Amino acid sequence: MKPIKYNPFLPKSVSTFFEDTFNRNLSDFFGGDYFLSQPSVNVVESKDNYRIEVAAPGLEKEDFELKVENGLLKISASKEQKEEVKEGNYMRREFNFSSFTRSFDLPDSVDADKIAAKYENGVLLITVPKKEESKAKVGKAIEIK
Repeated sequence: MKPIKYNPFLPKSVSTFFEDTFNRNLSDFFGGDYFLSQPSVNVVESKDNYRIEVAAPGLEKEDFELKVENGLLKISASKEQKEEVKEGNYMRREFNFSSFTRSFDLPDSVDADKIAAKYENGVLLITVPKKEESKAKVGKAIEIK
């Protein structure tokens, strides 16, 4: 049970205003769909490539579009769902459309022609390979004479 807060110096309407305004999530003001429109993304760099992981459950690989233009990797997806139920003398129709676009600046050290992607278990995995000359070289010990 949550204790009731009482402040004798503020009128109830002002106290309620502050409680209602500052004890809420941002999704209460903007709606939950506002925050769902951009999927979470992880970018991991290794010696040979960059790996971009886009969390996008509920989509199919056909829903995605990947483009590389002017050094920019653009990831977008859109999905439309329609449901129609007819029972007796009434009909119910529901429509849902969701989409997102994310863009990433590609450094000059990547080979944009060899970018590969696969969608598996709700995660879009994009591999962005580095050019050979930009890969980290293994250090070499130099003998001092």
